[in-house]
Amino acid sequence: MTALAKPQAAEALGSVSSVRKHYLEALNLVERLHRQLLDVIKDELDRRDEREINSVQALLLFNVGDQELTAGELRTRGHYLGSNVSYNLKKLVEGGYIHHERSESDRRSVLVRLTRKGEVVRDMLRELFDRHLGSLEAVGNVGTDNLESLNTTLKRMERFWIDQVRFRL
Repeated sequence: MTALAKPQAAEALGSVSSVRKHYLEALNLVERLHRQLLDVIKDELDRRDEREINSVQALLLFNVGDQELTAGELRTRGHYLGSNVSYNLKKLVEGGYIHHERSESDRRSVLVRLTRKGEVVRDMLRELFDRHLGSLEAVGNVGTDNLESLNTTLKRMERFWIDQVRFRL
């Protein structure tokens, strides 16, 4: 290696090391933020004395929203694991939060939609997230520009990971 190439190689290694540090930090933050969101939802369920369901199930109800979906669509849209969706849907049906019926067009598929009881939980989370919006910038110092940048970056990461799996990169 020439004397000129050594500083360039060291600089490149430093750059890779910096990217690695930030990438691993981002991975850790994404994982921690999801767990923290579930803790925030659990706290709200506790405050409302809703003890029949857990935070994962409440978030699933929120993600169903006003739609009628199949379990498969919930898996792909909500990014839940298959067994996780099946277990939680079963519990939510048993608890009266979700109505399910076989699809007329595909008897193998089960369509799910919220019952009135499920809509109450969905609305509870809507109110919670709306409350957050009221103080996100003032208290959390997170504004529109921050959220736009964050969402753009997260979408790029999602696309990157999808491509890693799809194209076996």
